[in-house]
Amino acid sequence: MNLSVSSMCRITGLVLVVIGVSMLPSILVSVIYDGPSVFMPFIYTMIITVILGLSLTKFFIHDSFRLKVRDGFLIVTICWLLSCFIGAVPFMVTGAIPNLADAFFESCSGFSTTGSSILNDIEVLPKGILFWRSFTHWIGGLGILVITIALMPSLGIGGQNIAVSETPGPALDKITPKMSDTAKTLLIIYMLFTVIETMLLMGGGMDLFDALIHTFGTVGTGGFSNYNASVAHFDSTYIRIVITAFMFLCGVNFNLFYFSVRRGPKVFFEDSEFKLYLMFFGGTAIFLFSILMISNTYGSFGEAAVDSAFQTASILTTTGYASADYEAWPIVCQMAILLLMFMGGCSSSTSGGIKIVRIYIILQLIRRGVSTRLHPNVVENIKLNGKTMPSDTVSAIANHMFLYIAMIFAGAFIISFENTDLMTCFSSVITCLGNIGPGFGSIGPTENFSAFSDLSKYLLSIYMIAGRLELYTLFILLTPKFWNPDH
Repeated sequence: MNLSVSSMCRITGLVLVVIGVSMLPSILVSVIYDGPSVFMPFIYTMIITVILGLSLTKFFIHDSFRLKVRDGFLIVTICWLLSCFIGAVPFMVTGAIPNLADAFFESCSGFSTTGSSILNDIEVLPKGILFWRSFTHWIGGLGILVITIALMPSLGIGGQNIAVSETPGPALDKITPKMSDTAKTLLIIYMLFTVIETMLLMGGGMDLFDALIHTFGTVGTGGFSNYNASVAHFDSTYIRIVITAFMFLCGVNFNLFYFSVRRGPKVFFEDSEFKLYLMFFGGTAIFLFSILMISNTYGSFGEAAVDSAFQTASILTTTGYASADYEAWPIVCQMAILLLMFMGGCSSSTSGGIKIVRIYIILQLIRRGVSTRLHPNVVENIKLNGKTMPSDTVSAIANHMFLYIAMIFAGAFIISFENTDLMTCFSSVITCLGNIGPGFGSIGPTENFSAFSDLSKYLLSIYMIAGRLELYTLFILLTPKFWNPDH
């Protein structure tokens, strides 16, 4: 197998520079709130990371070897693992999370926008660490390498094959002629959401620090909060409504926002995936609200409506924020939430999970299967937005679903050696693979993963990255054919 080692090292170096420079805001926060014991370790980590990154970009000269898709798979995997390890360093050197397995788990959870945690008391951590912990959501939300792709023309390297390997969802459509320009456009939309939500949250009574923390967790659909009670800490209907709205928006295909500027809001309702996404959100929120009112779980009409919509958006978009303890809700509500954990947001959004577009295709496959039994001679094509889907794409989606389910069972079997309850075994794997955050049992919305062994934490960390990279990116590297020089 021929690999462009020089280009791979240059791209890895650029990623290291991006991660190193991204520590600057956390250093500033540490200087303001914490002191040298926090900001000096950040500075040392940033300097070493940036120097190493610049050395790689300068030492390895540009070659004319065109990056292939298989190069993209390897680059993406290396860069994500490296980013998560570097992200764990500030946790360890400041003493906030001294254990490597715990620090790596927290870093993977941040960059993969999962939102699961091993911390029992979040509020005792230095503010610089809390800021870095949430800022990793913002960096990882749209993708570390989407940010990198925007900078790659400076290295003379194209980024299409890297984007194919890295971006969540079945595909990243080019919305501008150049891949780097597409990445820049998506970043602008992403930053615009960040600014608007921050201002709205501050308008609801949050200070700038709290507003930024919860904005990073929302637009990145990550879910880290700087309070033990998560969003429930604020006891504000306004704040819950704002966060609900932005969780929903950031679960939408970002390309649609770009096209809506040119063609109007009709593009949303012409998109089959968005319509199903809206149906899942609205239908589940109304269902939860109805059950909560019938069961007298809430005495207030308004609170039941807000929490139903909030938790629906939180789980469907795989954000993982908590406005209430849903494990105290009726069992049928918990079942509805569990089903949402298998869905996720739209393709090319910041959400994790299986993705709505895959659910849409699978539903059509089921319908075609039923139709074929009734009318064996009828040929019915699988369509998306009025266009017939290629058979290999449909097959790939079905294979992804099988692999997703197989990984859940395999992971749950390994976690079962923890000798915990069955619901905890399955939901821990489901929530990490789907990049959701909270689960059920001993990892519910009011608990965390601190009781798991180091081995299980490493396994679940890999599951977070695998889920973020759409499974196949990691699995392809495990196949002998990938490393065979004749292929």
